[in-house]
Amino acid sequence: MVAFDDFWTNVTRYPRYFVTIILGIFFFLFEWLKPFIKRPVTAVALIALLVSGAIFISLTLRAMLGLSPV
Repeated sequence: MVAFDDFWTNVTRYPRYFVTIILGIFFFLFEWLKPFIKRPVTAVALIALLVSGAIFISLTLRAMLGLSPV
């Protein structure tokens, strides 16, 4: 039964590992984009890019999954 307990212990580590990786990616991207936020022109362009990217992904997923007529 020891091997089965080790299995569940190992399985519970994966979500923590996943969250750590995702947070690392976000921190890296934030540090990389921080200089662009200092100037208003690039900050507006960056925000517009992020919003348009989110809208594009949302519309694409809705069309692919057939959630609502587009």
